[in-house]
Amino acid sequence: MDSDIIFEGIGVAITTPLTNDEVDYAAFRKHIEYLIDNNVQAIIVNGTTGESPTLSSEEARELLKVGVDTVAGRVPVIAGTGTNSTRASIELSKYAAEIGADALMLITPYYNKSNQSGLYQHFTKIADSTELPVVLYNVPGRTGMTIEPDTVAELSRHPHIVALKDAVGNLEYTKEVLELTSDQNFILYSGNDDNMHDFCQLGGKGLISVVGNIIPGELQEVYESIKNGSGDSQEKFDALMPMIEAVQVDVNPIPVKAMTSELGFGNYELRLPLVPLEEEALNEVIQTMRKFKEGSFV
Repeated sequence: MDSDIIFEGIGVAITTPLTNDEVDYAAFRKHIEYLIDNNVQAIIVNGTTGESPTLSSEEARELLKVGVDTVAGRVPVIAGTGTNSTRASIELSKYAAEIGADALMLITPYYNKSNQSGLYQHFTKIADSTELPVVLYNVPGRTGMTIEPDTVAELSRHPHIVALKDAVGNLEYTKEVLELTSDQNFILYSGNDDNMHDFCQLGGKGLISVVGNIIPGELQEVYESIKNGSGDSQEKFDALMPMIEAVQVDVNPIPVKAMTSELGFGNYELRLPLVPLEEEALNEVIQTMRKFKEGSFV
């Protein structure tokens, strides 16, 4: 692996366990150990899957600290420090650097949004504020705006901006960004579990995953099969589709938190405006995971 790459393969946007509406740090540590034991290559703390919009500032900082301390250098910890305020993002990014995070992940501003010039200045100013490598995060389905390929190319020339989490869900966008950044030491991770195989075959270096909260090792095996040119990579990936589809039956992270709770990582709780699955859907999600874990899918 290129030493400049933060990680290659499967990173997991870890959920935030809650018990009685409080962050369950014991369950958080336990989940981190599970992920590392199951071959995760990086852990992303305070992403959307971690319900960052409803965490208090104190909770977000404590989760980062506990995450860095628990991981203890075994895999990179990427801190989700992007907000729709450049100033607030810089403050949290500096904190992440102080406590020993390995990289930052910066989502595009949401609600107040921006034009492409504002986006460029927003990301550049945050990237200038620390020495940490930066992963841009483009998820227009949630933020209502996108980082245009030409803007990604301009940002890729910044010495700290090294990667993009691409959750656009359009492989034509992926191809264009790969082509425009091919002269830079800049890589792409998929942000969509369901397109991981095609994405990595195009040249993506891995996946920042939701379902990886449950099956990081199986996903890493698929990635390594793709990288090694094994003829069975598609078959291995297809075998994971029931799990991928199960975490997509409702808004993320509602389904995957049912699974993490079933594994013992906190209660099945979310903070409003997110609510748990109804009983029928919940039973289907749990049964899917149990069958997968038992190896009963054919």
